[in-house]
Amino acid sequence: MTVTVTPGTLRGQVTPPASKSQSHRLIIAAALAEGKSRLDNLSMSQDIAATLGCMETLGALWDGETVTGIGPARGRRGSLSLLNCGESGSTLRFLIPVALAMAGGGVFTGRGRLLARPMEPYQRLFAEKGISYRAEPDSITVQGTLEPGEYALPGDVSSQFITGLLFALPLLDGDSELHLTTPLESAAYVDMTVDAWSRFGVGIDRTENGWHIPGRQRPAGRDLTVEGDWSQAGFFYAARGLGNPVEICGMNDASVQGDRIIRDYAARLDGRGTVTLDVSQCPDLAPALAIHAALRAGETTRLVNAARLRMKESDRIETVTSELNRLGAHIEAYPDAMTIHGVSALHGGETDSHNDHRIAMMLAVAATRADGPVIIRDAGSVAKSYPRFWEDYEQLGGRITRQEE
Repeated sequence: MTVTVTPGTLRGQVTPPASKSQSHRLIIAAALAEGKSRLDNLSMSQDIAATLGCMETLGALWDGETVTGIGPARGRRGSLSLLNCGESGSTLRFLIPVALAMAGGGVFTGRGRLLARPMEPYQRLFAEKGISYRAEPDSITVQGTLEPGEYALPGDVSSQFITGLLFALPLLDGDSELHLTTPLESAAYVDMTVDAWSRFGVGIDRTENGWHIPGRQRPAGRDLTVEGDWSQAGFFYAARGLGNPVEICGMNDASVQGDRIIRDYAARLDGRGTVTLDVSQCPDLAPALAIHAALRAGETTRLVNAARLRMKESDRIETVTSELNRLGAHIEAYPDAMTIHGVSALHGGETDSHNDHRIAMMLAVAATRADGPVIIRDAGSVAKSYPRFWEDYEQLGGRITRQEE
């Protein structure tokens, strides 16, 4: 879908969708628990649908409101199941260890850049543990027995590998230790995993350089409500920073989501002078921060420790830079950073989301300060994480026309 945005001011109240990061985690925990769990306020994005579908393949049930977990009976064993992860990196990386623990492995498929995203930590780890890992252009097949014991992973590639093991190891028949070999980035995402498990009665203990994971744990079903998504709220904080009087509702100020730092970062961007923002712990906020910074007229902003942005749905250092510069921004890209020289206004033009939901939303916010219509190709990519984004945008007064492709 191509969307043409006519510039104008957004105003009013908006409630961001349910946290995608928390939704993944609560679904997986509920699906591995014994009994039923009602999960309220799920936002059925493409990524969340992928996780639900994979957990159903492993033996859980979902009726639209309630997850019936696999429990201590474990999953189906025998021939390996086909697990379609769509374009969700979280689904793929979280569920590889889970599938090994519950079903002896699986065949994982996906779309877009998913299967090309880095997987080396699992490849190395499984080679050490005698677990088969075979990557082909259209699938990843893992097969073997995940045993309790000692595990070591780097912390600076993606916390998703750590989360995958933290979901699987408590279910094994013995205790395990998970050690970090490099400093942990995106630590809040791991905290969200530990928090999600705790809600289902599973305990994980932090150690000096990792976690102690007691085995033989039996999670029990719970009824829970998913909180609002701070990473999606970031785009409305950016819109507000660009002069759109938007009130952001329904957010948990005490959330364990690391992206709640958007409140502090947005406040810094509202000030004067050069600002340096470290995005190593909140990479999903970078597109929203970039458009806010792009219109700090006469001021310079640096987004640093951003190398992981190159491993997302698009190479976000390149796509943020190229697409905003098309509209008159002044951004310089580096291997692990962006330097943004603020301008006073943007111009209209044709842009491309590169099938990246966060780039599409960034461009929609940019259009509020353009001097002419902004055309956004692949604008339907927002369905990956925020299916009602364009409806919410219109409700705030945004003027758009849609053209199906």
